[in-house]
Amino acid sequence: MKTIVLKTNVRLCHYDELGDTDRMVINEAIKATEGSYAKYSNFNVGAAVLLNDGTVVRGANQENAAFPSGLCAERVALFAAQANHPEMSVKILAIAAKNEHGLTPKPVSPCGACRQVMIEVEQRYNVPMRILLYGTEGIYVVDSAESLLPLSFADEDMHQ
Repeated sequence: MKTIVLKTNVRLCHYDELGDTDRMVINEAIKATEGSYAKYSNFNVGAAVLLNDGTVVRGANQENAAFPSGLCAERVALFAAQANHPEMSVKILAIAAKNEHGLTPKPVSPCGACRQVMIEVEQRYNVPMRILLYGTEGIYVVDSAESLLPLSFADEDMHQ
């Protein structure tokens, strides 16, 4: 038996340590929380995608009484970006969330389904996506969706 060690690099920083572009995308993700429909969880998530031409696309979680019918903010933003700008790769994806107390102090991490979609977007354009997970006490900075989902299922797995 062989042991395989998987490593992920995630940087923790504060808002004022980020560059102007990163701060702008985070601000857009925070604004996107206002478009959330979270009647059941009261957990409003916003995502903002910066495309390689500078276009910003926002998304927010959308809940439904039939719970599987809802959709996460990350997928709303990524699918909207791909549907409306199919030729543009994603440079940055920022995620922010708030609850009844306001913006979350700790960064919010994407679910597994969103991570899989993020991997597919990277592979579609063959460009890594910088990910900014916002919390008022700190921001996780990840250089690629692959870092969030090691051993992911990919197109190449179907054609081995």
